[in-house]
Amino acid sequence: MLPKTLLLLQSLLLLSTLLSSFHVSYAAFNGEAQALLNWKASLQNQSQSMLSSWSLSSNKNTTPCSWHGVVCNQGSVTRINLTSVNLEGTLDHFNFSSFPNLSSFDLQKNSLFGTIPPQISNLSKLSILILGSNQFTGFIPKELGNLTNLSVLILSSNHILGSIPEEIGKLGSLRELRLNLNNLTGPIPASIGNLNQLKVLSLYGNQLSGELPQEFNRLTNLTLVFLSNNSISGFLPEQVCQGGILEDFCASNNRFVGTVPKGFKNCTTLTRLRLDRNNLVGNISEDFGVYPKLDYVDLSYNHFHGELSPNWGKCQLLTSLKISDNQVTGVIPPEIAGSTLLHFIDLSSNKLVGGIPKELATLKSLFNLTLSNNNLSGKIPEELGNLPDLSYLDLAANNLSGIVPLNLGQCSKMLCLNLSSNQLHGGIPEEIGELESLQVMLDLSRNSLSGEIPWQLGHLVKLEILDLSRNQLTGSIPSSFEQMESLRIVDFSHNELEGPVPENKAFRETINADSLGHNRGLCGNYSGLLNCPDRNRGHGNGVLLIIIPLVGASLILSILVGILYGLQKERRKTSDELRDSHHGNLFAIWSYDGKMVYEDIKEATEGFDAKHCIGVGGHGSVYRAELSTGQVVAVKKLHPSQYPKLEDRKTFETEIRALTKIRHRNIVKLHGFCSHAQQSFLVYEYLERGSLGKILGEVEQAKELDWIRRINVAKGVGNALCYMHHDCIPPIIHRDISSNNILLDTKFEARVSDFGTARLVKLDSSNWTAVAGTCGYIAPELAYTMKVTEKCDVYSFGMVILEIMMGRHPGDLICSLSAPSLSPPLRSPSSSSLSSSSSFVEPSTPVVKPNAISLKDVLDQRLASPEPEVAEEIVRIVKLAFACINNNPQNRPTMQQVSQELSSRKLSFSESFDKVTLGQLMGSGSSDLNGSSHASGPLYK
Repeated sequence: MLPKTLLLLQSLLLLSTLLSSFHVSYAAFNGEAQALLNWKASLQNQSQSMLSSWSLSSNKNTTPCSWHGVVCNQGSVTRINLTSVNLEGTLDHFNFSSFPNLSSFDLQKNSLFGTIPPQISNLSKLSILILGSNQFTGFIPKELGNLTNLSVLILSSNHILGSIPEEIGKLGSLRELRLNLNNLTGPIPASIGNLNQLKVLSLYGNQLSGELPQEFNRLTNLTLVFLSNNSISGFLPEQVCQGGILEDFCASNNRFVGTVPKGFKNCTTLTRLRLDRNNLVGNISEDFGVYPKLDYVDLSYNHFHGELSPNWGKCQLLTSLKISDNQVTGVIPPEIAGSTLLHFIDLSSNKLVGGIPKELATLKSLFNLTLSNNNLSGKIPEELGNLPDLSYLDLAANNLSGIVPLNLGQCSKMLCLNLSSNQLHGGIPEEIGELESLQVMLDLSRNSLSGEIPWQLGHLVKLEILDLSRNQLTGSIPSSFEQMESLRIVDFSHNELEGPVPENKAFRETINADSLGHNRGLCGNYSGLLNCPDRNRGHGNGVLLIIIPLVGASLILSILVGILYGLQKERRKTSDELRDSHHGNLFAIWSYDGKMVYEDIKEATEGFDAKHCIGVGGHGSVYRAELSTGQVVAVKKLHPSQYPKLEDRKTFETEIRALTKIRHRNIVKLHGFCSHAQQSFLVYEYLERGSLGKILGEVEQAKELDWIRRINVAKGVGNALCYMHHDCIPPIIHRDISSNNILLDTKFEARVSDFGTARLVKLDSSNWTAVAGTCGYIAPELAYTMKVTEKCDVYSFGMVILEIMMGRHPGDLICSLSAPSLSPPLRSPSSSSLSSSSSFVEPSTPVVKPNAISLKDVLDQRLASPEPEVAEEIVRIVKLAFACINNNPQNRPTMQQVSQELSSRKLSFSESFDKVTLGQLMGSGSSDLNGSSHASGPLYK
């Protein structure tokens, strides 16, 4: 009996233990479920529906193991993966202590905001933490150093501030660390050298500074290193390739100095190397070796010298070779063609000599060949015309001779052809007219080309820039050019052309006296040209045709002699008066016809009488002046405090001369500048409708500016800024984009004005101190740095676009949104003064969530709801505007990307326009504009 009793007792004890274990396990399991439900309840309403399976109300869902994104093991949650499910909310209500066995926590690509709670360190078994592509702010919690089992830590593409904590060095098991595309500052901590298992390090797109710590050389297991777009200085790491497994090293756009470490020369595992835009030196032929796996290399914008090595041709997998803007000498080795997969070659802005190797024509995949601004000589190889994919050919500013190869007409995919500033002679081949894909540019200027312009060039209906200036071309401009409706910049000056100038909209809006000047006898209905003779006039008596002109010529000659004598006498008198009034410094103005028009302007404005004033700005007052010739101009008389100093006058006038040559259909023409001790003014093209800000402020005019016209205004301003930033040499930063500096003509087409004033006038003469611009449009980073970049214009453009669509300045709306990616302008237009201690506007309305506001509710209510096709355009443009006002300048798109996006036709949203919220349009960043994600986009690496 005793053994049986004992056996029974043991069984009862085991059963009790199992029941107890089950009870404990069930209780823990139930605690995890409740913790998840509590967190779900704290999320936004839209997020609730995304987690509909998270419920205890159904029998089949009594445990979280069957819930979406939840994985369990032995009765406990071990993995949570909620990637790309549109979650919106914070982690403040997530009970980390309830998940003792959680090993993987992945919430990337959502709309989570707020800070990363330090309590996350309670996940003691966590090995994978991915919170990238959200809207988290605050600092990286130092408590993350307690997660010693972490192998993957990804916090990229957020808005995290501060420095990388030293405690990161405690994560000895870490294999992947991605902190890119945030707002991190300060140096990279020395403790990073403790991460000896690290294979992937991505820190690009921050504001990190300081030298790389010596301890960085301990990281010998790295395969991928991304340090681009920071302010890191010092030397490149010596031992980074010692482990023999480094594949991708990108350190572009930093401040690295010194030579390239010797370890890079023998790093045969490299597939991608970017060292561009640094201050590196060294002999380029000695510092680099043969890389059998290399696909992409960019060494541009450094100070490398020496000759190009033939070894580049031994990199059999190489597709892109970029070594522009260095001090490389010698010839282009024909052996480069040994890299048969090359599709992009940029060796521009060096000191290369010799000819262009015809062997390059064997690179059948070649897409871009840029060799401009060197000392290359000889003929252009006609074999280049056999390249089927050649789209960009730039050989400008060399010493090339011979003729333009006829074969270039066979490059059917050509988008840009620039052969300017060489010594080419002969005629323009009519075969060039077969390049019907040519869109960006055809520039044959500054050569010795002769003969007539082929009428076949009129087939280039997509072409935007055509420059044939400074050649020896004869004959007339072909009438076939009338069908070239896409032209926005045209220059035929300094040739021997004659006859009528073609009539079409593009010509009328892009051509002026400067682009037609210095020819034999062009005529037409254009400023500065004589009217063409009437060709239908009948023939008279032959004798009369001889005698009448002779008599008339004699009479006219006599009259002209008298007039010239009188004008010369009057000019001397006026010159003497001006010289006496200004100690020898005469008025100087360059107008559309080259005449001095100061007196004419003074008379037209009745001595700058207030009744002729049409506006007052920070730099001066604007007057409408109708000259004696009948032309109407806008005259901006600068405030006395804005006059250039005597010692700066020559530089000032030189820049003005350069600005008068700017020609773009969306930029107000600057005719010239008049400088005098008493009065200084700028002379602009006059736009009838006035400023965009004025139109939006008046109900009837705002209604007339319908949705389609507003979309066109946005596109026009974008194209103008793209031209200033990317097509002008040197680039021009406007500095003062606002609705008051955008003017509209009678057809409601936009013109950007004051594009030169902000960079030329004295910026320290007003209450803005060193900050240039208009209140409410200034990028927020100017509150803590006075460095003005193109991205400041991008921010102002975004504000203007929102104003166009809303019908009012968007400052109050932006201040009311709880969107970490957005920053209000430096000050709203309604603010009475500028606060030097704060870069933000105090919100005057309660903070709201972006997803709580629909787009249609913030649009200008004075207009009817847009048609579906127009609504799609509006959604895309507003989304682009929010990307432009991102608080991180590096995350804003360039104006080139903006212009391309505005001209595209791709759809952006599939759901109903009425359901689109601001939250869906915010936080996209510039990566959306080049079709790549933050994690892999080449724009940022």
